[in-house]
Amino acid sequence: MRPLLASCLAAIALSACAGAPVATSSDIERVLANPARSQADRERDARDKPAEVMALANFRRGDTVADLLGGGGYNSEILSGIVGPGGHVLLVNNPGYDAFGKKGWSERLANGRLPNVRHLVGPTDALGMGEDTLDGAVIVMSYHDLYWVDDAEGWPKVDAGQFLDQVARALKPGGVLLVVDHSARSGTGSSAAQTLHRIDEQFAIADFRKHGLEWVAAMPYLRNPGDDRGKPVFDPSIRGKTDRFVHLYRKPG
Repeated sequence: MRPLLASCLAAIALSACAGAPVATSSDIERVLANPARSQADRERDARDKPAEVMALANFRRGDTVADLLGGGGYNSEILSGIVGPGGHVLLVNNPGYDAFGKKGWSERLANGRLPNVRHLVGPTDALGMGEDTLDGAVIVMSYHDLYWVDDAEGWPKVDAGQFLDQVARALKPGGVLLVVDHSARSGTGSSAAQTLHRIDEQFAIADFRKHGLEWVAAMPYLRNPGDDRGKPVFDPSIRGKTDRFVHLYRKPG
């Protein structure tokens, strides 16, 4: 028993010794094949490749995972299937994202359709996720909006540092954060968030590290070398085909 225990303690994920197995791309494909999912979500799958992207995070059945600034809850529904009935998903929005995604989340969550998904709405500096509560979190195409402001639309600039500190506090030691966003040109920092809805991935790595999260891995499935990263993401010539980075971060412990 002692050699087995020693090998478990040395593993990257201790729970792999006794807990549920991680969700592989094949496991997630089965979640995506659920006939209860909408046609719109299935069409989005082709662009976002959730089977490959979510597999990077190694989420497990029974996990508690937050979909940060998840809008209408596309990723929340996928995570609901991954963590299963014994797990929990928090669809976490600030008021702006909640209003933007209202039609999506209201239909998705109607009549207890996803009973393991809890919908949270709060100001960006007080989202109510608690401390050491999450096994993982995702923020998909929303991170750059921490650095975007449109006063005319009632979307004031938020304090990105406060937001990221909340995420770091809410993750359990060893918990992971999966980040997907539109890539900006190297060296532009967060400035392209305002004009192009993009963000420099090296800036992102430094930003998350500054708030206590270590960069762990990346994957290339959403890269597009044909995107020169100089156009707004809503430009018809590139919309849905932007060069996107996929990063995994971990809270030490």
